[in-house]
Amino acid sequence: MEPFRDILETDRIHVFDGAMGTQLYAKGVYINRCYDELNLTNPDLVQEVHSEYVQAGADIIETNTFGATAHNLNQYGLADNLREININAARIARAAADERAYVAGAIGPLGLRIEPYGPTSFDEAKDMFKVQVEALLEGGVDLFVLETFSDVSAMRQAIRAVRELSDLPIIAQMTILTDGNTSYGTTPELFTARLDEWGADVIGLNCGVGPAIILSALEKMRAVTKKKLAAQPNAGLPRDVQGRQFYMCSPEYMSKFAKRFIQAGAKFIGGCCGTTPAHIKLISDAVRAASPRAQKVVMTSGALAHISEGAPADLKIVPAAERSHWSRKIVNGEFVTSVEVLPPKGVDAVKTLDSIRLLKDAGVDGVNIPDGARAQSRMSALATAVLVEQQIGIESVLHYCCRDRNLLGMMSDLLGAAALGIRNLLLITGDPPKMGPYPDATAVFDIDAIGLTNMVNKLNHGLDIGNNPIGQPTAFCIGVGVNPGAINLDEEIRRFEYKVEAGAQYAITQPVFDTDQLRDFIKAIEHVRIPIVAGIWPLVSYRNAEFLHNEVPGVRVTPSIMERMRAASTISKEAGRDEGLKIARESLSEVRDLIQGVQVSAPFGNVKYALEVFGALEEFAPAKKDEAGFAQKAPNA
Repeated sequence: MEPFRDILETDRIHVFDGAMGTQLYAKGVYINRCYDELNLTNPDLVQEVHSEYVQAGADIIETNTFGATAHNLNQYGLADNLREININAARIARAAADERAYVAGAIGPLGLRIEPYGPTSFDEAKDMFKVQVEALLEGGVDLFVLETFSDVSAMRQAIRAVRELSDLPIIAQMTILTDGNTSYGTTPELFTARLDEWGADVIGLNCGVGPAIILSALEKMRAVTKKKLAAQPNAGLPRDVQGRQFYMCSPEYMSKFAKRFIQAGAKFIGGCCGTTPAHIKLISDAVRAASPRAQKVVMTSGALAHISEGAPADLKIVPAAERSHWSRKIVNGEFVTSVEVLPPKGVDAVKTLDSIRLLKDAGVDGVNIPDGARAQSRMSALATAVLVEQQIGIESVLHYCCRDRNLLGMMSDLLGAAALGIRNLLLITGDPPKMGPYPDATAVFDIDAIGLTNMVNKLNHGLDIGNNPIGQPTAFCIGVGVNPGAINLDEEIRRFEYKVEAGAQYAITQPVFDTDQLRDFIKAIEHVRIPIVAGIWPLVSYRNAEFLHNEVPGVRVTPSIMERMRAASTISKEAGRDEGLKIARESLSEVRDLIQGVQVSAPFGNVKYALEVFGALEEFAPAKKDEAGFAQKAPNA
């Protein structure tokens, strides 16, 4: 395994284990026992718990040493065994990890107050921590986890103790109460800034409260540090049930919050009191779905080729240039053209298909089929795409979103789409249901577009998301969405980098009205550049421009264009339409040298109007069969 410090340089998400005490108690160890002593008296039981967490998917397991400092052990008459307890704990964890997980030396508070709240000085506290640190180092840990601290002064001494003996990474985790602050009243913003200043490599929260309060605090912490964040909440607050304490958060609930922790910036996620291997298993599944892992990306012939571990050695991967007419043009650097047409609102697709025939006759490369855009209810995008390819013979670019299906449903859809001949995909996260006519509909979002890209890329290499062989691989051309006008452009670029890493072959932008903005964005992504297809939306009126600017996520219409549309629409409906078409053609001409394709939207289903935009392309002409034998629809597609 690579040194733990090396993984700190990546943006992958890693999973911690869960509660040690909860599992030992469940296995019959009474609560009044010294759990740290079990490293000497029952090492097999401790290793069994560690192994269960590794099997559940933990990347990092913590030594059973939370209370193994002198003052805590002295309460059980075990202070003289401190060194042996900690060394054995590290070795037990190492045996369970077996090159599948990192071993973190767990260090908790001293169990006594230090100045100014108690008689123990800062240096005395530091020296007490150093005894434990030294023993854990001798046992062979990969990193240190300083956890469940309420007093930042005590945390500082623990950090000092580690740094005086080792340069191994430190994950420093405070614990908070239901008000979001520590028991000393320290806010997340304040203790995060202090831990950053004192040299913690990762700053986090554990224990104390359940995931909801941890999430709120993480969002505050993210604003004051660039260090990576960690979250290990309890499985809720304990409840007394007939004299016994139970933690009520289910594994499913905890896994949902794991995805929210990732969105809040956490890179290390696990659990504390009440969490079990069942919790960690679902957390691990959620994390692995959202974070590309164990994959390498190389650039070949201008396109990305992904190498996935676990694929059968004799598996024949379909080269990108042979997947479809659209994919061949993308790979060879040729300009692609497409028009976006919404699926029909009901079951009658005749009108929609008739309009798409115009696209084939005009020589357009593909028709984009949105999947529930703005959370509207329409015919299945997949069904529409199949009808288009089977009845019209033009390739579809199927938009596929994460909102409406869980992992199992998405896997089934994608395998079915491949069997029905769909080859070109645009993978998107999806608009939230509250935007549409059914705001109370439930959104799933098991994964986002990054995780979905990773899933489809695996399918292209003959593997499901769990790395299980599926037989014949799929042959999808993988596209993703990108927004050059995002409010948080750094975050948009970061997500774009993840999508490229996960296997994206091309990207389609949100509608472009600010061409300078697109130029700046493309410069910013040169280090991960893949073919960019610009979205162009021909406006039809000033009201249409207002709607796009104010109600469609990710779309920004510049003030100058708004004014042009206002002035033209004041003259007449036709003048507004003509001005919108002129703006669209201008935009396409201005960005032609930057892009490798265009997707023109058909306002209100008006395909003829969309086709007029292509007048800005001198080379646009009815397509002919290419050298590979592709016409408008790939053979056997």
